[in-house]
Amino acid sequence: MATKQATKETGLFEAIQQFCQDKSLDRELVLGVIRDSLLAAYRKKVGLEAETDDRCQVEFGSDNKNEIIISVLRDVVAEKTTNPLEVSLEDAQKIDPKIEVGSQIRVFEKPQDLSRVLSSQAKQMVFQRLRDMEKELLYQEYKSKEGELTHGYFQRWKKDIMSIDLGKVEGIMLKKDQNPGEKYRQGDRLKAIISRVELRPREPMPVITLSRASGDFVKKLFEMEIPEVYDGIVEIRDVARIPSYRTKVVVTTSKSDVDPVGACVGMKGVRIQAIVRELGNERIDIVLHSDEPSVFIANAISPAKPVEVHVDRKRGDALVIVPDESLSLAIGINGSNVKLVSQLSGFKIDIKTVSQYNQELASPEAREKLDRLFNAQQEAMEESEDGYNESSGEEEEEDSGYTPLSEIPGLTPRIVGLLEAGGIKNVETLLEFSQEELSKISGIGKTTAEQILRLLRESIEWVEEG
Repeated sequence: MATKQATKETGLFEAIQQFCQDKSLDRELVLGVIRDSLLAAYRKKVGLEAETDDRCQVEFGSDNKNEIIISVLRDVVAEKTTNPLEVSLEDAQKIDPKIEVGSQIRVFEKPQDLSRVLSSQAKQMVFQRLRDMEKELLYQEYKSKEGELTHGYFQRWKKDIMSIDLGKVEGIMLKKDQNPGEKYRQGDRLKAIISRVELRPREPMPVITLSRASGDFVKKLFEMEIPEVYDGIVEIRDVARIPSYRTKVVVTTSKSDVDPVGACVGMKGVRIQAIVRELGNERIDIVLHSDEPSVFIANAISPAKPVEVHVDRKRGDALVIVPDESLSLAIGINGSNVKLVSQLSGFKIDIKTVSQYNQELASPEAREKLDRLFNAQQEAMEESEDGYNESSGEEEEEDSGYTPLSEIPGLTPRIVGLLEAGGIKNVETLLEFSQEELSKISGIGKTTAEQILRLLRESIEWVEEG
């Protein structure tokens, strides 16, 4: 009989040990849960109040902890009693013959009595406490991994939600976090970023939300595939993405001998191609960062190569002029390219071809619209000119015999302001400038310089007569 009981108890503790290994739980914590649950069940069985916890004990035997012992510290009384905290002198002397009335003695329950205490209610308490412990430990483990890259195996669809096996727990991927067009079969391996970890009262395990559609996912792929990004030599400043269509990654570096764009692309594109394959052949553009908005927008509008970029910092508008054949490249599929550039730069982007820009310059209404668009830039130029004019009043008097730029038909006040800011005060001085020299003036690109000289040529007879 004793052998059978020992075997049963040994099996119990072996099962506990295996359970701790499977769930990655601390054995002492699990034994503590069992101890507390047994005490609660025992108190309920014999009718003890919670305040008597210090008189009840559950211990695990010293012999490899292969036995469970529950005991109660009882007061010795003369007569038989039903009080669970008292024991008769007769029964107490069976344990200690020298015991006297008024003393206390610890009474141990027999193993068969203990098995009755371990009722179905006690088992439920143990299992619930262990589930709560496992849930909390998993939450702490995965909460510390938020924002990190992980991998798992596709399990099944729950409506539009993907269920992914992460090993210890299942993660979910909502529709908005999925790459459109990607298809999976059960057991397919996939990478994702842990975007959010939550504890929900009605869920038995932490809710781990994964994402393959975020910009952070792309950033983590770059860190994994490109050593310079992982080591911090190349910094990813920003990521803008339309999943399954296009992603733009803004990079920079503080080291003059490192090409951040080349480092990300790799020899013959081998580095970037590994990321493109992971994203299902999504187009990825590497954009060199610049603090100058016009330069940055010109870089970001890739693969199109703009002729000119004008920005209005005050209004948050930008005009990008591209060759006629590059309009579709600049806009992108469903406007994806220009949307991403706008998202990265913070400017509202207006794209014009060279032909459209030239046509608008020929229209007084369009020129007025352009003047309003770049009003802030003109005001800035005028403010800088105020200081110059105050210190060079004598020069202006000397220039009074020259033809003002405003006499050229079609030349807008904005362009006049830009020319004057560049040191061209009159028509006579303008005649000495070539198209290349004009295009170097701040705010005037090649296309605008060409238009200025065209307007000048058209009015040259009138200028000579003046």
